[in-house]
Amino acid sequence: MATAIEPATILIAPHPMLRRKTRPVRPEDAATLRALLPGMWEAMYLAPGIGLAAPQVGLDLRFAIVDLMENETKSPVTLINPEIIRVSDQLSAREEGCLSLPGQYAEVIRPLTVRVRFQDLDGKRQELDADGLLATCLQHEIDHLDGVLFVDHLSTLKRNMIMRRLAKDQRQKSD
Repeated sequence: MATAIEPATILIAPHPMLRRKTRPVRPEDAATLRALLPGMWEAMYLAPGIGLAAPQVGLDLRFAIVDLMENETKSPVTLINPEIIRVSDQLSAREEGCLSLPGQYAEVIRPLTVRVRFQDLDGKRQELDADGLLATCLQHEIDHLDGVLFVDHLSTLKRNMIMRRLAKDQRQKSD
């Protein structure tokens, strides 16, 4: 009989962990990473979301997971020590949300295409060229690894409005 996977707890802004720059994953972290991933995938799919970074579940490690679930088909990617190595000059505006800022959305302008270098679960170096939603998702998750939230790409006024709305929503939930 299969055992249920306990989903990881997703931290909500303004939790201080969400503002920390993560440390690189080292080979000795591999077992920990493999143990934590099932709970992260479960939390992301349940939310539902298309990406989740380690700091969002309280981990000070440089890795993230993404799955756009195109055509309702799971296609999970684990990005260990990801870095953006190329961005396009062309920009794209896309509405973004975040599992750590539930119910909050705003249009964010980012490069239209990116190339990301990362390691996979076997430690092999990979490169991924992405555009559209995947490019946005990768940039969003890598931002998390550097302590940056999508609201940091907005004007101070818009950012403050979203953070106040989030705080109000969280207070109402706890009442």
